[in-house]
Amino acid sequence: MVIALRDKWIWDFWIYRDGDDYHAYFLQADNTLAHPDMRHRHVSQGHAVSKDLINWTHLGTTFAPADAPAWDDWTTWTGSTLRDDTGHWHLFYTGTEHAEEGMKQRLGHATSADGHNWSRVGNGLAVDLSGPDYEEYSPGHWHDRAFRDPWVMKNPKGEGWIMYFVARRPGVAEPNAGGTIGFATSPDLYTWTLQPPVYAGGMFGQMEVPQVFEVNGKWYMLFCTDGTHWSEAYKRLNPEKPVRGTHYLMADDPFGPWEVAPGPFFDGAQGSRYAGKIVQTDHGLVFMGFLHDAPDGSFIGQVSDPIPVRIDADGLLHTELDKLPPGAKV
Repeated sequence: MVIALRDKWIWDFWIYRDGDDYHAYFLQADNTLAHPDMRHRHVSQGHAVSKDLINWTHLGTTFAPADAPAWDDWTTWTGSTLRDDTGHWHLFYTGTEHAEEGMKQRLGHATSADGHNWSRVGNGLAVDLSGPDYEEYSPGHWHDRAFRDPWVMKNPKGEGWIMYFVARRPGVAEPNAGGTIGFATSPDLYTWTLQPPVYAGGMFGQMEVPQVFEVNGKWYMLFCTDGTHWSEAYKRLNPEKPVRGTHYLMADDPFGPWEVAPGPFFDGAQGSRYAGKIVQTDHGLVFMGFLHDAPDGSFIGQVSDPIPVRIDADGLLHTELDKLPPGAKV
């Protein structure tokens, strides 16, 4: 059974496994809001829990924009959730404010004792754009200041914590070659130092909702993008028709160098799944994405059932739609 609500749209989501429980956090908005801009500007975060990624118990709204005036008083968008070494919960998220008409994104931090009731750390602001490595808001060149979707994890190579996020590189003439994956480090999850991007390969205009994970010594970074944001360089590398969907980078080290996975786009079902995530279960890898458009073009606004994933001899990821159980909605 998909993650769905009777009265709300659901789109970007992230999953945190805590013992036998899978916690899904997701963006939600009233389903009377038909226009995507209206959905994105009237957003909160929902929370559901499952033991099998199929049967979900909804726990209601878990996080929402701050009272004005605040840097995150308009939207609280996509992020990630984790527990620290003491068991305390941390939520990292994207915020925008009314005073800037939502054009400038920043990264926020909240904590919780139970994974549902959150309190901002100070005013919530964790990381803001600064320095020469990240593109400021550039009207006429790109539609926003891309600085969002933080994916936070324990540093697998030493002490502290690391963060990946959506960003753009300044000074790139082709807008669709400017997308990067930003990077920041922290000793304690509270104090962050902005680092140069961990990937700036010039392949896409934006690489949304990154997710980083390791399987059998190989590192993967999922991201999603639209076919209109493929660069000329990536079109030469991948001659298939540009599609909207989820693809990934590969590396031997979480700090890079990262390269775009060769071959076909991983999950490019035009108009269907977007902002996908890989979930590592006791029975292997599965892939889930939010369901974007129905065949008639209407918005679906649900999260798919899990799709089995295999890794081939070259380390490439493949969805196995033929192994879905009857009735699965993907």
